[in-house]
Amino acid sequence: MPRRITEFAVLQALVRERSPRIAMILGSGLGDLADRLDEVVELPFGSIAGLMSPSVPGHRGVLLLGNWAGVPVLAFAGRLHFYEGHPWRTVVHPVHVAHHLEASVLITTNAAGGIRDDLEPGDLMAIRAHLDCTRERWWREGAPGVVSTFHSPRLLEMVQLPTGVYAQLTGPSYETPAEIRALRACGADAVGMSTAREIQAGFGLGMECAAISCITNKAAGMGGGPISHQDVIDAGRHLRSKLLVHLDSLIRAIARDDGSIRP
Repeated sequence: MPRRITEFAVLQALVRERSPRIAMILGSGLGDLADRLDEVVELPFGSIAGLMSPSVPGHRGVLLLGNWAGVPVLAFAGRLHFYEGHPWRTVVHPVHVAHHLEASVLITTNAAGGIRDDLEPGDLMAIRAHLDCTRERWWREGAPGVVSTFHSPRLLEMVQLPTGVYAQLTGPSYETPAEIRALRACGADAVGMSTAREIQAGFGLGMECAAISCITNKAAGMGGGPISHQDVIDAGRHLRSKLLVHLDSLIRAIARDDGSIRP
């Protein structure tokens, strides 16, 4: 059982002892991946200044410090979304918390709809570039507007997964078939409601960033029936074991490659 604490100062003291360099943000239905951690201490989001408990099912809303294959790791089990009514500074605040706790590597995961024809439910895609469709007139910032500089080539090589371009929209409604056709024309391979802003925040803080999308459904108009959040959560849980293998491999590769981390 994880050891629950209520004071951020206690977590800071524990972090100084364990010196984690890797932080993970785990998306819809994926928070149980944090169970992979040993010697865990757990702090609810609501006890951290600037954060609050998520209102979306499938997001536990706890920050955990533990060891993953002997590597100290911070894990945010769940995330906050703009569509919950939070300002963007709150949405990306977990990244700032991780940076404050001296994490230098940020790994994020999400549930996403597949746009590219070969992406099927149950697939994983490493994000090599993204479209930030959450900003006003984003389509006028350049064509097609794909931004790739935020994603670490070193980590991307370690992930060893098919890569693609991810588009972040604000939600909460799923995209229409017309919007998916427009995103596809702009170069997007998958779409979701998180991650791009977090990666940008991490990059701006000097963190090395990587992201993995779990393809939980075909995007609207790409086949299949209506999309529901519960279906996304269920599909994310089914992808847990596959994602776990790749996260484990990535964390071990970082540990071998980074002299500041000892596996």
